[in-house]
Amino acid sequence: MNILVKPIISEKMQAVSEKFNRYGFIVDRKATKSQIKHAIEEVYGVRVDRINTLIQRGKATLRHTKAGAIRGQKNTVKKAIVFVNKEDKIDIYSSI
Repeated sequence: MNILVKPIISEKMQAVSEKFNRYGFIVDRKATKSQIKHAIEEVYGVRVDRINTLIQRGKATLRHTKAGAIRGQKNTVKKAIVFVNKEDKIDIYSSI
């Protein structure tokens, strides 16, 4: 099971990571905090202090086309905010 799906790369998350040394990742929905911690430590070689997780429910979408309105649903994802030790840094852009 691949626990880490992808890092969250946004202006807001980049500002938080520079200021507070926290990093965001989209993870597998079945992954536990301990599994996420071990995966981050193996992949990036850092010490993880703690992890906050949240499940973001997919939003309902609506598109207007020539054929009429098309209703849809975005995917539900699980996010992990990783608090890394003060001495460690994660270089997310090197793994892209």
